[in-house]
Amino acid sequence: MHTEATPTHCPYCALQCGMGLATGPGGGVEVVERPGFPVNRGALCGKGRTAPAVLSSRVRLTGPLIRSHATGRLEPATWEEAIGRVAEGLARTRGDHGADACGVFGGGGLTNEKAYALGKFARVALGTSQIDYNGRFCMSSAAAAGQRAFGLDRGLPFPLEDIPRTGCLILVGSNLAETMPPALRYLTELRANGGKLIVVDPRRTRTAEQADLHLAPRPGTDLALALGLLHLVVAEGRTDEAFIEERTSGWQQARAAAMAHWPEYVERISGVPVPGLRDAAAMFCDADAGMVLTARGPEQQSKGTDTVGAWINLCLATGNAGRPLAGYGCLTGQGNGQGGREHGQKADQLPGYRKLTDPAARAHVARVWGVDPDSLPGPGRSAYELLDALGGDIKALLLMGSNPVVSAPRAAHVEERLRSLDLLAVADVVLSETAQLADVVLPVTQWAEETGTVTNLEGRVLLRRRAVSAPDGVRSDLDVLHGLAALLGHEKGFPTDPEEVFEELRRASAGGVADYSGISYARLKEGDGEGVFWPCPEARSESDDGHPGTPRLFLDRFATEDGRARFVPVTHRAAAEEPDMEYPVLLTTGRVLAQYQSGAQTRRVDELNSAAPGPFVEMHPRLAARLEVGDGEPVTVVSRRGRAVAPARITRAIRSDTVFMPFHWPGEGRANSLTNPALDPVSRMPEFKVCAVRLERA
Repeated sequence: MHTEATPTHCPYCALQCGMGLATGPGGGVEVVERPGFPVNRGALCGKGRTAPAVLSSRVRLTGPLIRSHATGRLEPATWEEAIGRVAEGLARTRGDHGADACGVFGGGGLTNEKAYALGKFARVALGTSQIDYNGRFCMSSAAAAGQRAFGLDRGLPFPLEDIPRTGCLILVGSNLAETMPPALRYLTELRANGGKLIVVDPRRTRTAEQADLHLAPRPGTDLALALGLLHLVVAEGRTDEAFIEERTSGWQQARAAAMAHWPEYVERISGVPVPGLRDAAAMFCDADAGMVLTARGPEQQSKGTDTVGAWINLCLATGNAGRPLAGYGCLTGQGNGQGGREHGQKADQLPGYRKLTDPAARAHVARVWGVDPDSLPGPGRSAYELLDALGGDIKALLLMGSNPVVSAPRAAHVEERLRSLDLLAVADVVLSETAQLADVVLPVTQWAEETGTVTNLEGRVLLRRRAVSAPDGVRSDLDVLHGLAALLGHEKGFPTDPEEVFEELRRASAGGVADYSGISYARLKEGDGEGVFWPCPEARSESDDGHPGTPRLFLDRFATEDGRARFVPVTHRAAAEEPDMEYPVLLTTGRVLAQYQSGAQTRRVDELNSAAPGPFVEMHPRLAARLEVGDGEPVTVVSRRGRAVAPARITRAIRSDTVFMPFHWPGEGRANSLTNPALDPVSRMPEFKVCAVRLERA
């Protein structure tokens, strides 16, 4: 018999699927279905089902490690020694070089409480502006475009349950079947209800196989494609003039920019035939309601913000925004990618999604923190720029829940920068490739061993509950920050109890764009723990029953000052690096079903490793024939930044001018050794999704 299951959520992607954890007959932790949770209704992918494997002491860290000055190796240490070494190093760096010589790098998997505490630690205990997180590599372009158009960024402005009821969905750059398998049912239900599905992807993925129409553009040309569709909508008189007049601004400029992208021009740029463009425009406009969802494909580009903006313009021009069953949304990637950027670990933001440059925002948060607003540093560097500065302006780094040695663009260079630091301290669950470079490794609790909140891709705030005890040598990230802050002279202000941290987060977020002040642990435990959608302000009086939360945004007005959505004029421009004689092929990167992000955890699960044991280079048969390489034979992929070697996987499911590599592995198959750190000028997103390479027989 199982013990009674503790309701919790999967530690991986932003669906945050509901699950239960119970102790099985053999004493091990087992996953139990939780069919009442609305997002996944009990369904789980292989990663979620096998998540307890990472709780095993066989694969995870169970005690602190310090690099020995004598041997150069990481060796076991006490917590007092480890925390003392980190605090001493940070204090010395700050004293010798100033506060901004200390950097902090967070992760999109940290709970809201940990992300909040990390941002506060950086700005109050260290006084540094140099903090950002790996979520910058996730959906920062969509966030920037959403803020620009709507005045607010929330992954989905509607719950997932609305998707099957829309008339037409355009899914851009997402392989949902492999990255979020339990969500595939929403697409299946959409088509069963008579809705149409259009998938935009250079590969014919398992998701594209589900589509009524698959458009396969050349990587880096999604912007031209969106503009071409808007051109057709205008030319064919399919715009919603009443909606444009009543609820938007800036249409004339955006319209003029789009009209420069006639269909034949877009075909030359993107490789998508004009009939396909016309079919897509007609399918979208013929529907009673339409949605556009983007993911990393269009976003991880040096023009990602404008690309997302072009898809938003298409929604606005057709009246598919601010009304039921219609709108633009982004499929957030990381488990707490949404909440992780709302509460202060992003370089330019304070809790509640407040801007660090706003005097009123600074004053509000400073009051909650009990500090002078003038003592708060200004915005710092974005993620890649911070990593690139390591060993130069930044001498010491505290890193929590990220593995940039595998996940960052131009990864070999980032590894070199990490090695050049005077002090690298890493708090993680496992000895990741980045932790292996550290001077101090701090073993921390993980999802099932701690209580805390996360915010899924819908903006649904959820409570993960502690189900099992951590090994004796492991502490929570909140304990780590409390201990460091105390040694740096801040005995108070960094509690270790997650509910106490959340209560402070509520006050800090009150009145902000992402207002959590009406959400409490008690409320999140109610019913089946379905969560509460932000914004959710606090009750105004004792007689007030409280705000219900906001599942659907923008139905009455947009979050801009005048309540109108803003068209932003955008035009196509080339990728930062186009193919040439020396590097004639395009590389794009992504994920596979059995692995997650840098693979630091999933590569330690035997079942997942058996399903996806290593990297590969996906290529079209024509390209393989030109190289004289057979399926499974090793191929060297070379870019201006590095090289990677992996076996060829030959398929007609990819364009003949493009190769694809998954990015989950270190070593000679490390895809991010090749990728381009060229940054979007607004979001500072690196251009992971397109760079020029050449191929050689290994």
